[in-house]
Amino acid sequence: MKYLIPILTTLIFAVACQPAAEYPNDLVGKQTLLKEKQKELREMEKLIAKLETEIDSLDPNSKKEKPKTLVTTEVVQVKDFERYVDIQSNVQSDDVVMASSETGGRLINVRVDEGSYVKRGQLIATVDLESINKQIDELNTALSLANDVYERQKRLWDQNIGSEIQYLQAKNNKERLEKSMETAKFQLTKGNVYAPISGVVDMVFLKTGEMSAPGTPIVQILNTSKVKVAADVPEKYLKSVRRGQLVKVNFPALDRETEARVSLVGSTINPANRTFKVEVDLPNKDGLLKPNLLASMAIEDFSTKNAVVVPLDIVQQEVGGSFYVFVQEQNTEGAKIAKKVYVKTGESYNGEIIVTEGLKGGEALIIKGSRGLANNELIQVQTSTTASNG
Repeated sequence: MKYLIPILTTLIFAVACQPAAEYPNDLVGKQTLLKEKQKELREMEKLIAKLETEIDSLDPNSKKEKPKTLVTTEVVQVKDFERYVDIQSNVQSDDVVMASSETGGRLINVRVDEGSYVKRGQLIATVDLESINKQIDELNTALSLANDVYERQKRLWDQNIGSEIQYLQAKNNKERLEKSMETAKFQLTKGNVYAPISGVVDMVFLKTGEMSAPGTPIVQILNTSKVKVAADVPEKYLKSVRRGQLVKVNFPALDRETEARVSLVGSTINPANRTFKVEVDLPNKDGLLKPNLLASMAIEDFSTKNAVVVPLDIVQQEVGGSFYVFVQEQNTEGAKIAKKVYVKTGESYNGEIIVTEGLKGGEALIIKGSRGLANNELIQVQTSTTASNG
């Protein structure tokens, strides 16, 4: 090694003494110069490695025991690779129904409170229909007179006494009042408000004694036995989501994660934020999944089988832009050395990355201690595992 420093000094001095090339100002010229310098750097690294090897073989002092770098290794895995994208979502009730009265009036009694559980068809409120009762009394009086007039006109008409128009007017008046009586009696049946679904009363809008107009909500009922998780997914993942696809749903507040299938994929894109709707139906037997609860939906957007996968943090990059890793090999003397292997990488996720070229799987990949290693450097393996922990 004592000969290496003078040789390197001579090389550097020789390079420095070369006439300086004109420094370009345009983009193409700079890109060309960068490629030339990167090529010179690679050639210099190869020359240095060659000189080190030759000096070690000629220098008698190099035969002495050299210090070894402590490392750990793992076998390069070949496995199925999946990548997920996490989309913020929230819990929504599958059924949200407003219970209201079909007729107006003062509420005599509201029988439920917020948080009460009701069954479908259960009486939840009563509307005061005294005005309709009085209207029915008036109609009874008018109808009684109309029936009497009609009977008299009919007897006269049967005897060919009187005009036909008088008979038809009496008949029409009787039938009109009968229809009005049917309508009033039907409205009388709408005094009771029943629960349209089974669920929990989420909100009470009107209280006892307040006026209720037709169609005005009195209470809001949630069916929480079955909920859905809805997410607005960016349009770039449109090809990655399909109905029936299995996704992971995480609830941070509950520290719970579950898997479910996509029940709905929106058919339109929201022009405001360029997203589409994705929904997942979930059972909620314990009632812990409350509407508007925050959730995270993990959607698989990339997958491949039998991929060479390595930890992301052990992939290093040279100044020239090339990526490399170190694997364990043996030199001609049988000693363990670190061998630099140039690789090409693909997709990455959760601390792992796919290697598309350079590794085939089964190599002893140097994990701990790989930073700062040199090519062909002697190493000492502390631990070696057969599988990556991810």
